[in-house]
Amino acid sequence: MSVLIIGAAGGIGSVLVEDLVDLSFKLLLGYRQNKPISKSAESQPVDAESFQSVYDFVLYGKEKFGKIDSIINLPGNLILKPAHLSTEEDFHDTINVNLKSAFAVVRAAGALLENSSIVLLSTAAANIGLANHELISSAKSGIQGLVRSASKTYARKNLRFNSVSPGLVETPLSSKIIENPIARKASEKMHSLGRIGKPKDITNMISFLVNPENDWITGQNFVVDGGLSSSK
Repeated sequence: MSVLIIGAAGGIGSVLVEDLVDLSFKLLLGYRQNKPISKSAESQPVDAESFQSVYDFVLYGKEKFGKIDSIINLPGNLILKPAHLSTEEDFHDTINVNLKSAFAVVRAAGALLENSSIVLLSTAAANIGLANHELISSAKSGIQGLVRSASKTYARKNLRFNSVSPGLVETPLSSKIIENPIARKASEKMHSLGRIGKPKDITNMISFLVNPENDWITGQNFVVDGGLSSSK
């Protein structure tokens, strides 16, 4: 099994790399700034916000492995502010790192691959109204729509598109929230299970979706959020 991971150096990505190495997957890791640390996988720079860069990365993976069984796209940001305080730069940054990177992966996969599983990262905040989440909810909601459409467009090539929507997870991206005791306690109460998620909670679902035995799943969004978006 050969898997390409874009954004492999992040909080979720680094745990996912360990998981898939343990499962004996062959990996190609894409990064923009921080190179992933792995003795078991090659790393290549990729600008996830560039159609051409992502295409070239996927093409390199195809030439390296012969066949790509899965692509996992993990880049994201988290700018929490109300819409009226958001700048155009905030908007474009959020759309580019989240939605454009996902679209670039779908574009490359549609052109180059067949019989593959594509996993994109959305957010539970797209499924529930949360204050000051207008930027991230807009971008990640687009990913869910992209997944549904692409799953139909490329079904003839047996390309399967799914997204995973985490709640609040302990990663460097969420450090400003989880390292503030008051904000952390409030966030924990918003999750029915009373805790912040761990990267492993999310990588377990991603590993499930790239498992070739689970190849009758497409066009779905899997919410892994400790009950954040499903209960009050």
